[in-house]
Amino acid sequence: MYLLLIGIAGLLLKYLEIAPVASWNWLVVLSPFALAVVWWAWADATGYTKRKEVEKMDKRKQERIDKQRDALGMLKKRK
Repeated sequence: MYLLLIGIAGLLLKYLEIAPVASWNWLVVLSPFALAVVWWAWADATGYTKRKEVEKMDKRKQERIDKQRDALGMLKKRK
């Protein structure tokens, strides 16, 4: 996501001809978009995206369980 924001900012600065980006080559300005594509391809190929999604769901599930146990008075106090 950060690479897309950097790419959009660079593209805007190049289009509006704001220095020093105005003098940069288009290849340099557009490179964050290519890096974002490479990142997404790697993240999907290695399972990084799915693993992070599962971790987030597990955390939310555990928080719901803890909240219900606390409401029932079953939650052990942490030391």
